[in-house]
Amino acid sequence: MSKVIKLKKGLDIKLVGEAEKSVIDLPIGERYAVSPLAFEGVVPKLLVAEGDKVAAGDALFYDKAHPEVMFTSPVSGTVSAVRRGEKRKLLAIEVAADAQQTYKQFTVKLDKASREQVVAALLESGLWASIIQRPYGIIANAQDTPKAIFVSGFDSAPLAPDMNIALKDDVEAVKAGFAALKVLCPNVHLGLEAGKESVLEAVEGVEKHYFKGAHPAGNVGVQIHHIDPINKGEKVWTVAIQNVAIIGRLFLEGKVNMVKTYAVTGSQVMHPQYVRGLVGSSLADVLTPTRIKPQSGGSKFRIIEGNVLTGRNAGANGFMSLYSSQVTVIPEGGELELIGWLAPRLNKLSVSRTYFSWLMPKKKYDLRTGLNGGVRPFVVTGLYEKYLPMDIYPMYLFKAIMAGDLEKMENLGIYEIIEEDVALCEFVDPSKQELQALVRDGINLMIKEM
Repeated sequence: MSKVIKLKKGLDIKLVGEAEKSVIDLPIGERYAVSPLAFEGVVPKLLVAEGDKVAAGDALFYDKAHPEVMFTSPVSGTVSAVRRGEKRKLLAIEVAADAQQTYKQFTVKLDKASREQVVAALLESGLWASIIQRPYGIIANAQDTPKAIFVSGFDSAPLAPDMNIALKDDVEAVKAGFAALKVLCPNVHLGLEAGKESVLEAVEGVEKHYFKGAHPAGNVGVQIHHIDPINKGEKVWTVAIQNVAIIGRLFLEGKVNMVKTYAVTGSQVMHPQYVRGLVGSSLADVLTPTRIKPQSGGSKFRIIEGNVLTGRNAGANGFMSLYSSQVTVIPEGGELELIGWLAPRLNKLSVSRTYFSWLMPKKKYDLRTGLNGGVRPFVVTGLYEKYLPMDIYPMYLFKAIMAGDLEKMENLGIYEIIEEDVALCEFVDPSKQELQALVRDGINLMIKEM
């Protein structure tokens, strides 16, 4: 067994609403959607119009900067709507699904395929978008060869899905997916949770690493930092573990089969459990089997595509993107509280021991979305360094981003992080700064200037 990498920093946020260990298969829904907004840095060029018939795997749009990168329909059916925003910005393409699905066929066999053939199949099928480049957290350039590919085999975020449940029926697809990744780059790393049995132990031909510690131990960026950090001029690729299975199905079945297992979680879900459906499914369909609790007294809830730290406020009319594996429903916050922070607040989580809840380390909380205060001056507290298990100076990096100092951003670790890596810093930040948005601003500045 490989050496266990023990992380001493981090924080596990224990919440009410963990998914039961059962899986419901969703039937084909009435409508699906693909949104260009889910893909960082992509400027879409539309390839279809309302009323067009498409098969699963047919291209809906491509990236203007990289025309070879296609984005395809997860289902066969009729393009029912092309949603646009201000200045005709493309927001989403909706497809009304057929009752009987038809698929575009792909005939590449892995045992005989060259690297060029695998790349071409992934580009044409729309699955190349599964491959994310570090630095910057953008879709990888098909012309590049990375120094390594990294996959995290577990998720440590609040209420995150258990990959043993999500992947129990997809082991062969995962193996095929890793085989395809090894054609792209022979140096493939798989991060696993130490001390826990995993169905991914069956994967062969990759270098396995074991991590022990609190969140963000499951973040692939943290794993890269402790295995083989990214230096200036270097590029690595990352793929979410369920997307590895989708890639594997392409070569096993010869079609785009974007089935994923989603954990439907949160205190406002009546029956939290796993739901198996297609990428692009409507959140209304995903939430139907689990049901949201009836609201009383004017209370509201928030539907989050993803986890509470990094997820997107999608609303009931949203759709599941290629990168999501979880839905979380929690109460909205922001209401005034009697005597505020002077109350004992045993039902509130505090990392600074402001409340007596620190005496109950195993307690699960029903947290709301409120900030518990307004935005304050950006002060030095030392909290970021306590919870980010990476050898960088986050406070100084954030200030360098705010100042637009490219040289300092490089020296302080901008190449090693994306938004999800600083989400915990944002959660514990007493200044209420939007650190994830700040990091993305810094990354976009680096892309523009460098």
